[in-house]
Amino acid sequence: MFLKLFRKPKSSTDRSRIDPADYIAAYRATGDLTVLGDLYEQHMDLVYAVCFNYLRDEDEAKDAVMSLFEQLVTDLRRHEVQQFGPWLHSVARNYCLMQLRKNQAHPKAVLVTGTDLDNDPVKLLWTDDDDSSDLEDDLTLMESCLQTLPIEQQTCLTLFYLERKTYTEVADLTGYEMKKVKSCLQNGRRNLKICMHK
Repeated sequence: MFLKLFRKPKSSTDRSRIDPADYIAAYRATGDLTVLGDLYEQHMDLVYAVCFNYLRDEDEAKDAVMSLFEQLVTDLRRHEVQQFGPWLHSVARNYCLMQLRKNQAHPKAVLVTGTDLDNDPVKLLWTDDDDSSDLEDDLTLMESCLQTLPIEQQTCLTLFYLERKTYTEVADLTGYEMKKVKSCLQNGRRNLKICMHK
């Protein structure tokens, strides 16, 4: 099963047209892991990118992708998921943060506000410095504030800032129009900054 997950599908055109909600409904009704595997395979590139961004290790990221599939086996039976892509993105991010905290190897994050870095009011700069104890509270606060934002803003902020995607790539990954992507980023930055300065 997992070997299959790391192979590119021969043709995903037809499957990509099927609504994820239909896959989820079929899986919940039958418990068929093949159905869940087909759905997950369509989102694996994004899941791997999220995991690698946080874990910074190819093998660990692949292990995380497999572990997340195992987690979905139970999570999708327990939770009602309306937007699978953004929900999966959030699940993957939270999983990686838990792994980093567990291993005491949390990436150091420096929150930059104001007019630095091309006038972006909030930006994360990742470094290789493992001495992150002083910034753990900042990162936890940021993650907490992200969770209070609408899912569209969460997704766009994470893709654009943490994963360094372009506007076009964010639009392609989310399916949002470019105007919506820019709006989500602008509103999300403002809301995140307000939340973090309360």
